[in-house]
Amino acid sequence: MTTRTYRLLISCPDASGIVASVSDFIASHGGWILEANHHSDPVTGRFYMRNEIKADSLPFDLEGFRDGFQPIAERLNLEWSINDSGKPRQVALLASKQAHCLSDLLYRWRSGDLNMDIPCVISNHDDLRSYVEWHGIPYHHVPVNKDNKAEAYSRMTELLAEHSVDTVVLARYMQIIPPELCDIYKNRLINIHHSFLPSFVGAKPYHQAYSRGVKLVGATCHYVTAELDAGPIIEQDVIRVGHNHLPEDMVRLGKDVEKTVLARGLRNHLEDRVIVDAGKTIILD
Repeated sequence: MTTRTYRLLISCPDASGIVASVSDFIASHGGWILEANHHSDPVTGRFYMRNEIKADSLPFDLEGFRDGFQPIAERLNLEWSINDSGKPRQVALLASKQAHCLSDLLYRWRSGDLNMDIPCVISNHDDLRSYVEWHGIPYHHVPVNKDNKAEAYSRMTELLAEHSVDTVVLARYMQIIPPELCDIYKNRLINIHHSFLPSFVGAKPYHQAYSRGVKLVGATCHYVTAELDAGPIIEQDVIRVGHNHLPEDMVRLGKDVEKTVLARGLRNHLEDRVIVDAGKTIILD
């Protein structure tokens, strides 16, 4: 049985007594800290912390925690949030024609490996409809072309709102997301890019890699911003290739890396392990 927890994330200027003050507040109310991680950055002078607290060890709910903790947060100049692991994120998956990342996430969801709900899948093609609907998930086909992008993304925004979506995952969705949608889902819009960023941004990165004769190809899971393939990086990995690998070989090998990196990055997000600060991520795992 999974233990229900509250996940407390903190970012603030580094100073003496932060850990003691936070821990004392939790302990003074009988709170049981199951996991504690923190990091002090000597370059920026920032401090980051994640505490996972057994929910039923506290005498109050999240609102009670927020009310009681706010004076400490103000005194220490904390940027903070707290979430309940018992309330799964509502995650919309966006895909185009390739199914490897989508299929992997659906399997992990069905098996309980990722703690989330999937209220809908949205695609600019209709190819994956039967596969998605077999899982009992609503499938929305929203075609996108150079003449209807404003209308298409307006419809997509409506669908995400109708399904009360909290997090959006681009599971090889091969369209550029408009800045307005990036702003709405800031640090909640996750992409898998099929290269080891910042190398080979944009289209056909495996073909770019082949032409440069690289020995490693990889994948990058990152938050989406208005600047193409330049958002804060959550997770990355690589696989070795050689001169005998053609572009199609790199594509085949890269697909395994893509789905693994996307799943790991999404897990970090779902478990509230990611703090975004000054355009980069701190992963408290």
